[in-house]
Amino acid sequence: MKTRISTRARWAVLLSAAALVVTGCADTSADDGGTKGSSSDVDYSTRMMNVEEASGDPVKGGTLRVSEYSEARTLNPTQTFPTGSTGGNIMAAVYDTLMRYNGDEGTFEPQLAESLESSDNQTWTLKLREGVTFTDGTPLDADAVIGSVNYYTSAYGLNALLMKQEVKSLKAVDPLTVEISLAHPWATFPNVFTNGPGMIMAPAAYKNPEAFKPIGAGPFKFKSYAPAEKTVVVANDDYWGGRPALDSIEFVLLGPDSTGYETLKSGGVDVAFLRGTETVDEAIQAKVSGMVNHAGMANNLWINNREGSPGEDKRVRQAIALAFDPEIYLKRIANGAGNPSKLLLGPDSKWSPGVEATPTDSNQAKELVKEAKADGFDGKIRVLARTDQDSQSGAIAIQAMLEAVGFEVKLDLVQNVADQIQKVYVDHDFDIATSATSIQEENVYGRLVSALSAQSPTNVPGYSNPEMDKLFAELEGKDTPEAAKEVLTKIEELFAEDAPGVAINSGAMVNAWNKNVHGIKGSGETIILFDKAWLEK
Repeated sequence: MKTRISTRARWAVLLSAAALVVTGCADTSADDGGTKGSSSDVDYSTRMMNVEEASGDPVKGGTLRVSEYSEARTLNPTQTFPTGSTGGNIMAAVYDTLMRYNGDEGTFEPQLAESLESSDNQTWTLKLREGVTFTDGTPLDADAVIGSVNYYTSAYGLNALLMKQEVKSLKAVDPLTVEISLAHPWATFPNVFTNGPGMIMAPAAYKNPEAFKPIGAGPFKFKSYAPAEKTVVVANDDYWGGRPALDSIEFVLLGPDSTGYETLKSGGVDVAFLRGTETVDEAIQAKVSGMVNHAGMANNLWINNREGSPGEDKRVRQAIALAFDPEIYLKRIANGAGNPSKLLLGPDSKWSPGVEATPTDSNQAKELVKEAKADGFDGKIRVLARTDQDSQSGAIAIQAMLEAVGFEVKLDLVQNVADQIQKVYVDHDFDIATSATSIQEENVYGRLVSALSAQSPTNVPGYSNPEMDKLFAELEGKDTPEAAKEVLTKIEELFAEDAPGVAINSGAMVNAWNKNVHGIKGSGETIILFDKAWLEK
């Protein structure tokens, strides 16, 4: 029996994803008018940063205050994008995750699960811990895991399409064991259980889809939600790993992440998620404590490749890529912060295969524009942007670069993110749009497939190349940068040749915290875990 998913439910998920992607380009820091120049000397590597061992034993009690980047309007992981920047930290506190990603070691480790192992990367055995229960008292067993994962994938949560394509079967071998059979060897498969699919929900949580209840087996329980203000969770006394030291966590919304960072420094909050390019550079250079997650394509442009768009002509796309200068752009939107690079992964990524990036060559761009015009192209192209100052500044910079090589550029300004999402994701009514694809080190394969596979609903440019899809299939089985170097070289070269978009810079996302905060652990998709967190008095 096939499960039917309503169009409304499917788009609720996809538009949540879109909100993450299209709003990332403009820096949310205040512009002080200065120029920092290139920040290629900033260390964006995925790691725990300046985290010191506590001098004493964990202190019990207290409330941790966390500044969120964006609001989680629901704790349903299929309807809120389960990443650290979009509510994933709150959901991980409530549900926990089966696995976690250790950025320092580059390994996947058990969290809620006891183990996840495979001898061939195609058949995986998931072992569960004995005696774990959800907060409604029901057991977290193999059937509960299978039910939760099936609900998640049927509702098209993050990574669901990859799982639908690759997971052939989920089988309960016994009450504490699930056998997972994949269609192909998938070396980094454990990553999916560090985020949404690994956030196991109690059967009662999704029994009535119209009245979802956040019931999990995590270290905290949902208490309250005040829209556009805060979400509060309280300690789960029956957590499998022992009651958390903290009594509660308040996840608050403070506006731009530069405000969150200033509030962190003043002690108004204990933890802050930072994503804006300039704010991230400032935090790393200030040597704050926290977790850094490297991001390839931290900012980028997507070019509409679809029929009827100027970007349908590859010469037009190549001209845009050649005309664009990421250093000039970053100086305009972020005072020069970020590591400018037109590569998918960036030269500072441990997965970078070491290829040369597309150069900035206005003369060659002019020739390509002339060729396209000779074949009927009218030279007109639109740059989609919002009316806020940062977004407009970036769009004006793009306009100047493109007009210098022969394009006639119109700025298509919309009022807000919702309007931008509608144009990009629903109507496909754009020629060039800014983005933040954020290719994470632990999920290079998944991010690339989501961004550029012909079958992906989050393929912003509408790019389709069977050769690229074959390369992605080859990448799926590679578990180390060394093993993936050859295929990633081919992917980078094909991306440069086809130019479905233009990378602007690599960078990072940072979860930063004050020196009196201890016990926070990192995981995948920039999520942090609080089961061992405590506040030093």
